[in-house]
Order: sequence, then C-alpha cells, then structure tokens
Amino acid sequence: MPQTTASAQDRLSDTYAPRPDRFDRAGQDQLVDVRDLHAALPGIHRLRNWAHDALALRPGEHAVDIGSGTGSEVMAFADAVGPTGAAVGVEPDPHLLASAERRAEQAGSRAKFHSGDAYGLPFGADSFDAALCERVFQHLTAPARAAAEIARVLRPGGRAVVVDVDWGTAIVHPGDRSVVREVIDTLVAATTNPFSGRRLPGLLTTAGLVIDDIGSHALVQDRTVGAGALVQRISAMAVARGAIGEAQRDALLADLAGGAENGDIHLSVTMFAVLARKPE
Repeated sequence: MPQTTASAQDRLSDTYAPRPDRFDRAGQDQLVDVRDLHAALPGIHRLRNWAHDALALRPGEHAVDIGSGTGSEVMAFADAVGPTGAAVGVEPDPHLLASAERRAEQAGSRAKFHSGDAYGLPFGADSFDAALCERVFQHLTAPARAAAEIARVLRPGGRAVVVDVDWGTAIVHPGDRSVVREVIDTLVAATTNPFSGRRLPGLLTTAGLVIDDIGSHALVQDRTVGAGALVQRISAMAVARGAIGEAQRDALLADLAGGAENGDIHLSVTMFAVLARKPE
C-alpha cells in the first residue's frame, strides 16, 4: 500500500471528513466520527475508487453528489463528464458550500454547487445519469425519503452509489467482552441511523431501484494508538449512562494500551457501498 505524506494526509483528512448532521436537524447530534479511526482514510479512498469505477461516468452525462462537502467528488465528476456534461453538488452547510465553490474556481473546474439536503434535492425528476451519496444516511431519521429522492432525480437507466458505515459491525479487541458490548451499544445509541450500511439495499429497492452490486471495506484503526479518540469518548459516555463503571472503563483502556504494545489489538468498523440503477 503506498505511503501517504503528512501534507497529503492533511488533505485527505479534509477531503474525507464525515458529512455534517445538518442533513437532518431532527436527528441526534452525531457523536461518532470515522476520522477517529486513524488508518481509515486509505479504506475510504479505496471504496471511493470502487464507487467511481461502478458509476463509470461518460462524457456528456449529468452527475450529482448528494452531501458534496468541499466538492472533491464533484470536481472529479466534472473531469469525467467533460464540457458537454454537468457535475453538481448538493450541500446544506453554507461554509462547506462556499469552500467547494472556491476550490472549484481555483481549480478552473466546471463543477457547480447548490444548497439543499437529501430530503429535497433542488432538481426536477429524471435529471441525472449518476448520483453519489456518501456518509449521509447514518445522519437521517427518515432515510427512506432520501432514497426516494435519489430515485426521483435519476433518469431511467441511471445509476447511483450510496455509501455508509454500519456501526453494528464495530470490533473492539482486546477487552472484557461484556464491557466491550456495552461500549459498542453506547456507540450505536449515539448515532441517528447506526445500521445504515446494512439497510441501504433494502431502502434503495423500496424506492424502486435495482441493486447491481455491493462493495465493502473495513476501516481499521492504526494499531499503534491504543484505544484512540473514538473508544476514549464512547467509553466515557458508557460510564455516564451507567452501562459500565469507571473501573471497567479503566481496565478496557489498559487492555487496549497493552494490546497496542504487544500487537494484539484490533479496532474497526465496516463501510458499505451499494450500486443501484433505475429501471428503464
């Protein structure tokens, strides 16, 4: 696997930052963050490459990124569809939207950006040949509405890739199994739509799309960092909600620190990507 320089890693951290919870103001504040998995970025990068290959954009097509953040994927779309096509991003956060517009202008990209959210895309029906929606569904209280919006804006024969994490797949090792279970249950409770990864095929099928493929990648934390920020924070929440005691938390963190020293440690979560198409 190619190594990533410090400056490149900073750019990746910005590019791959999780989408804001403002996609659904009724949802809980998002308290889990895949940036805490320090080795997660290469895995996300591989899954994004899979998504681009699956969408297989062609010159002249129209593509949309729902939850476009700082606009990196929209600019890649713009390069793929060329001057006869269209690449647009939809983003509810005005700061990210402004950043995306600045980046596109500086890069001389034809990418365009619109304010909007996953529940109400500002486009007519049958507008796009391809759609991408990454790490949005875990923030939604009504993900079926978002799936229906994706189906609505796709043209017949159009394809979509929807990507999200499934926090029910989290692994924390070593540690007392009952304590680990309570910590993971706390993580799940802290997420608006924690099992979004496994639900994507069903949601998209119900919206009228056909599932063509499913990809996945485990996001694995750097083995040298011990518990890491995510487990530190979630285990503290587990203590606060009375699920475990402070002594149990201390023992878990000590086990993970020891595992980092002797190599017997594994912390990960799985992200899924679903390729779907709208019947012609």
